[in-house]
Amino acid sequence: MTDAQSASLNRSAAFASIGVASLLLALKAYAAWQTGSTAMLGSVADTALDLVASLATLAGVWVAAQPDDLHHRFGHGKAEALAAMFQVVLISISALGLAFRAVEQFVAGGRTEAAGEGILVSGLAMAATLGLLAWQRHVIAKTQSLAISTDHVHYQSDLLLNLAVIAALALDQYLGIAGADPLFGLAIAAWLGWGAWGASHAAIEQLMDREWPQEKKQRFLEVLARHPELRGIHDLRTRTSGNRDFVQFHVWVDANMSVAAAHDVMDSIEAKLQAEFPGVEILIHPDPEGHVDAGLAAKPDLTAAEIAEANR
Repeated sequence: MTDAQSASLNRSAAFASIGVASLLLALKAYAAWQTGSTAMLGSVADTALDLVASLATLAGVWVAAQPDDLHHRFGHGKAEALAAMFQVVLISISALGLAFRAVEQFVAGGRTEAAGEGILVSGLAMAATLGLLAWQRHVIAKTQSLAISTDHVHYQSDLLLNLAVIAALALDQYLGIAGADPLFGLAIAAWLGWGAWGASHAAIEQLMDREWPQEKKQRFLEVLARHPELRGIHDLRTRTSGNRDFVQFHVWVDANMSVAAAHDVMDSIEAKLQAEFPGVEILIHPDPEGHVDAGLAAKPDLTAAEIAEANR
């Protein structure tokens, strides 16, 4: 898939998210006005923030898709991580506001009304959300977008949120259980807070240039080991920015090898890696065998013996 195709898919998912959030916000605002439910009010607040977060997601994927320029030589991929963190902040604010409102209603002893309308709106919201989630899963599988993935996690929580609203209204009005609505409101607030905590993890890892997962690094080294002219690999460094991967490493080659021959070896290595890791940006530094630059790790990531064993 080309970068342009990936960007187009990401934008389509962001626009779909904006459309669904706008529709649900109107429906839920009406239901909250009719029912007086804290749980439904929490759902309205969450959907309002969904809309703002979806707009941030659109901005993030749009900026991330921009090509490299003189001021951003590694691209704009981290715009997705920034958009994801903005969503996390909004989710956290929503959770705190809902928790405050739930406690206030619990103390005041308020009751809900018009359960039928509230349940109908929540059911429609779940149907629309399921459709959006299906499209987001398709896009994420194709593009690995962090911003869309964070938006996806948020909308997954909406399914439980709407179920909680239905349960709160049914328990309060049909079974007469006083306090059910604010208690469900508190539960929704806790769920939103937990979701924000989880969603922040991947975004922070990208912003902090965390290394690839160990299994991915191991697979990368296995491909490197298929080149018998290498005498060792050291100082392997990896990171991810948006949907782009970056990797750099030093390789040991025969000290008597000419610059032209070493260059040919590096080209061959890059070709093999690109076949296994499409789109990864690779920077290779050749060293004479045994040489380690000052400040770099002396322990190799891959030894000559391991390379020889892989090529038997």
